[in-house]
Amino acid sequence: MLENNRIIGNNGFKYRVNTNWGIPPTGTYPVNDCHEMVMAKNGLLYLLTNETQNNILVYNKDGTVVNSWGTTYPGAHGLTLSNEGGEEFLYITDTERHQVIKTTLSGRELMVLDFPKEILLYTSADEYKPTETAIAPNGDIYVTDGYGHQFVIQYDSKGKYIRHWGGRGDGPYQFDCVHGVAIDYRKAKPTLLLTSRNHNALKRFTMDGQYLDVINLPGSFICRPVISGNNIYGAVFRSERNDNSGSGYITIIDENDRVVSTPGGTEPVYADNILQPQKKADDTFIHPHDVCVDRDENLYIPQWKSNKTYPLLLERV
Repeated sequence: MLENNRIIGNNGFKYRVNTNWGIPPTGTYPVNDCHEMVMAKNGLLYLLTNETQNNILVYNKDGTVVNSWGTTYPGAHGLTLSNEGGEEFLYITDTERHQVIKTTLSGRELMVLDFPKEILLYTSADEYKPTETAIAPNGDIYVTDGYGHQFVIQYDSKGKYIRHWGGRGDGPYQFDCVHGVAIDYRKAKPTLLLTSRNHNALKRFTMDGQYLDVINLPGSFICRPVISGNNIYGAVFRSERNDNSGSGYITIIDENDRVVSTPGGTEPVYADNILQPQKKADDTFIHPHDVCVDRDENLYIPQWKSNKTYPLLLERV
């Protein structure tokens, strides 16, 4: 049984593990895979699970479920929060419906993006399995087809196709499991950070798809980059090998693209400015799938294929 109140992490990014957070009374609000989680400006946390009795659980910060909705997202996988003119919306990627769905915070569907017929390589919706979205300030929507043909597809705010790039391969512009995407606003000009999970890397692109550089994370199969403050947070669902079951941890990367803390994993070590391979160090996590950072820099960790557990809370110490 996972020990409560243990301290994990490195270099000033240390956390107390709270195993009691977010567990509702037995028999209420079941979950299957807890895929992703976001925090809205109203202070509520929105958890996405592929359990169709309640695809979205809405939590208070104290871990109480205050609402739930959604019964039609069997492949619920990615959850992105956008702020559009001061109003917040959710974007759900569903790998079984082969769609991206935009909703209000209360679950009303506003737009559905089907598979990209404009890309001739797609001959049917079954080949399109979107895993994540990011929404630009101008409303453009970036979708990663992480379980399909490995493209990044850009749409305007109305869902009109603009362009795509990437595809499966080992070149700088290509991906092997383009699982996640985030917009990095930490520099003067925004850029896109994209996961290439099986390459153990985050790749940086311009907003129109031009390759810039790469952050290599040897040993770490990261799900999506989450940017908060000066740092990038990522759930590493497995380490060392893609088939190394139950070997996950969290990684934290600073503004200089260096790993500064690995809660649940081995301490980051650099030799000649190259990060040395990392791996699981304890039993805190099974398969972490996302990191949600609150205003106090606490971390909420939903997990995939982890015995239908609810998110773990890591309290910053």
